[in-house]
Amino acid sequence: MGAGPNGLAAAITLARKRLSVLLIEARDTIGGSARTEALTLPGFLHDTCSAVHPMAAVSPFFRSAGLEAYGLEWIQPPIPLAHPLDAEAVVLEQSLDATAEQLGRRDGAAYRRLMEPFVGQAEAIFDDILRPFLRFPKNPVALARFGLPALLSARALAGSRFKGERARALFAGLAAHSFLPLNATASASFGLVLGMAGHAVGWPIAKGGSGEIANALGASFQALGGTIQLDRPIGNIRELPTARATLLDLTPRQIVRLAGDRLPGIYRGRLARYRYGPGVFKLDYALSEPIPWLAESCRRAGTIHVGGFFNQIAASERLVSMNQHAADPFVLVAQPSLFDDTRAPEGRHVAWVYCHVPKGSALNMTERVERQIERFAPGFRDVILARSVLTTKNLEDRNANLVGGDINGGATDILQLIGRPVFSLNPYRTSVPGLYICSSSTPPGGGVHGMCGYNAAAAAWKDIFSK
Repeated sequence: MGAGPNGLAAAITLARKRLSVLLIEARDTIGGSARTEALTLPGFLHDTCSAVHPMAAVSPFFRSAGLEAYGLEWIQPPIPLAHPLDAEAVVLEQSLDATAEQLGRRDGAAYRRLMEPFVGQAEAIFDDILRPFLRFPKNPVALARFGLPALLSARALAGSRFKGERARALFAGLAAHSFLPLNATASASFGLVLGMAGHAVGWPIAKGGSGEIANALGASFQALGGTIQLDRPIGNIRELPTARATLLDLTPRQIVRLAGDRLPGIYRGRLARYRYGPGVFKLDYALSEPIPWLAESCRRAGTIHVGGFFNQIAASERLVSMNQHAADPFVLVAQPSLFDDTRAPEGRHVAWVYCHVPKGSALNMTERVERQIERFAPGFRDVILARSVLTTKNLEDRNANLVGGDINGGATDILQLIGRPVFSLNPYRTSVPGLYICSSSTPPGGGVHGMCGYNAAAAAWKDIFSK
């Protein structure tokens, strides 16, 4: 139930086992947060939520899915990530050496020492960190080496490793994807994961938009004999057809609402106490020309982190964690039409933009976001043809899993990274036999990687079908 990337991954995994699988979706299209829509003007295609996909590129599920046979094409921007600092930018290039060289002699060497062991064993590390946490790892030595710095806060790691502002700023932007204050335990893990992915596989985008990922997944599932029912909202779990296993691509709030009368009180209470994280305020732009970044490298990058120096990003993220709105927010920008001419009319462009806000925020952050972009791209407002504005409520209305605008399926602090949605050796299995959770509220959490669905399907297969 639920045809986002995780629901689709679970359905494909079970259909590969030659099981009869029905996939039910409340909306009139599949994809969840991997959708592409004409939100502004005719001919301009915007990714509603997810846009850039390093985690799909490292995912064991996606690596084995063969989605290219169903039309999925990945595009690698020349530079995965640029982080402007006034008139220049620090960049994360796929080459570890090229990235280290522009950080200066000392910090470049420190960055290489930090990242090189992880990049060299990236496949093994990702194979472990994209699985349930409370299990013995396949590659314990590599994972232990990764885990020591990953448990640090981003501030502690950046402060101990780097002396210059360029390296610290680059790491701050990576770590801020955690939605945590940068002094929070394990906030460094997000910076390490995304940096490692950038060097190992890049930060690709899907040609035609993220909706093409969902389309390829759907086509793969149907080719395996699976059935998809669209536009079928479910009010109670009892409305579902009888099945040996039911997998829910839903967050705890939806599960309690739909299945609460079947869940034992203790387990239901644990789900009800599940914590959601901050939300996002989302903007999509139709542009007359590319964003006029001052730094030339920003014009060749797929993703831009806009927020300035480490302390500036840390200050904005700290305010969000305190349920306040930053005057100068950390802003994420993707500019896919620079590399994919299917996304906008000839000579025109699109931009995908969001910032972090308190969960459930109704504040329109457009002015603050555009002022931040103008700081590094003077004249940005002059190239805007149209904009789409999505508040946290708008996002939740489009996808009920985005509770309060939370795109990660729940808070990502250390306790909830490990105990997601509850502390369990098998977090996908609920207290009801045959009922499983396969959403981003289970390990490994948010991102388009399909591993929550894959892992849940593997658990269901082991429990029910392999005997």
